[in-house]
Amino acid sequence: MENEKLRIDKYLWSIRLFKTRAQAADACDNGRVKWNGNAVKASKHVHVGEQYDIRTPDRKWVIEVTGLLHTRKAYAEAIQYYKDLTPPEELEAGGSQASSFYTGKRLSKVGRPTKLQRRDLDQFLDN
Repeated sequence: MENEKLRIDKYLWSIRLFKTRAQAADACDNGRVKWNGNAVKASKHVHVGEQYDIRTPDRKWVIEVTGLLHTRKAYAEAIQYYKDLTPPEELEAGGSQASSFYTGKRLSKVGRPTKLQRRDLDQFLDN
């Protein structure tokens, strides 16, 4: 199976670094996936033993391909197809957000005006 072919975007999606294959392809097109220091296209074929530097919205990854996974599997199975070589200082850099950042709620007094503020603004603009 030496001539087995698998695109980098499909590989990154199948090992669960990206939620969708389109996100993996966008990361490749925007230069966030690098091999030997050079950005790769989504159509590049992956080979066992290659190392990739990948920037996801959550963190930076350095992975080595240990096997080719053509379909998306459970996380416990997917992690067997790559080796995480990310330096420890990169792992620590990502977790600096406040806990309120992940709740999905807007901060108070930020963003759209409340109904009362909007009415005051409308009244001010009418006069």
